[in-house]
Amino acid sequence: MKIIIAPDSYKGSLTAMEAAKAMEEGVKQVDSTIETVLLPVADGGEGTMESLIESTNGKYVTHSVTDPLERNIDATYGVLGDGETAVIEIAEASGLTLLSDEERNPIHTSTFGTGQLIRYALEAGFRKFIIGLGGSATNDGGLGILQALGMKFLNEEGKSIGSGGGALKNLYRIDDSQFDLRIFESQFIVACDVDNPFVGENGASHIFGPQKGADLEMANFLDQCLLNFANIIEHHYGISLHHVQGAGAAGGVGGAFKAFFPSEMETGIEVVLEAIQFKERMAGADFVITGEGKTDLQTLSGKAPLGIAKEAKKKGIPVILISGLVESGVNELESYFDGLYSVMEEGVPKEESIRNAKKYLIRKTGEVVKSLK
Repeated sequence: MKIIIAPDSYKGSLTAMEAAKAMEEGVKQVDSTIETVLLPVADGGEGTMESLIESTNGKYVTHSVTDPLERNIDATYGVLGDGETAVIEIAEASGLTLLSDEERNPIHTSTFGTGQLIRYALEAGFRKFIIGLGGSATNDGGLGILQALGMKFLNEEGKSIGSGGGALKNLYRIDDSQFDLRIFESQFIVACDVDNPFVGENGASHIFGPQKGADLEMANFLDQCLLNFANIIEHHYGISLHHVQGAGAAGGVGGAFKAFFPSEMETGIEVVLEAIQFKERMAGADFVITGEGKTDLQTLSGKAPLGIAKEAKKKGIPVILISGLVESGVNELESYFDGLYSVMEEGVPKEESIRNAKKYLIRKTGEVVKSLK
């Protein structure tokens, strides 16, 4: 028997790889001869780089860059096992978790550090990129990334506008004469699971600004800043980002990739499954086991287990889901999975099941595999 083990992380308890290893232990306790293939996954948000590197036996490269407030930090990009593809998460250098609550202010935060990581990867010879847009602390429309790669943004007096989302209010002209030409030799796959436009009531500033520290007045101001940026891009390049789906991702970084990079946007799980060659590695499998911290109706909106189930079903391979908690009322998921199981058992307090998630995941996986055999 061959079982593919491909869970997402159990947030707050286990990384995707830790969950995969726990599931494997549960399988082996039942029958040590069962062949297991561990393919930890993610849905494009934070943790995507780790899952991709673990699943492909890749490596990490660390450099000194700047954080969202332009303080020096060490940040990492990944290299897939193919040795050709660099994986960069915006959260690594420009993420919300790098700031305290008091420091969150998208008028000032910049994506410059993410641009530095891209530049380092270019200097190392990489021309294939996977970019994860989850978890940013910024609303600068990718201004910092573009500045780090040589583009200049000038006010009416011909001086630099500075950094951060608020600086875009003073933007008058874009000088791309020193933009890194290696960009145009490259291919960027952007993992994006939101379809918000660049500007407007459903745009980057109003929808995502509040979690980054913006009140309504600040969100209105930042929306005007991005509107100015979009107008100038349209004037200079004939590209209208204003209402493009996905352009508002990561505080407008999605728009920067659409306008200035040879890029394609895909859903996060599609990017991950393609990068780890999930279709090919499923060959000959009898079952796929997946899972996540909590399975509810949001799982239907493109979370990792659903993407896995869809791919496995194309091959006629049954899929078992073992999650920390499977909420009631998720009947729509039954058509995708051949079994839905909760790690959280009756009589076990939630805190206990989270604290000892590994133990309970091993046990539940073993019980499920026994029933399969």
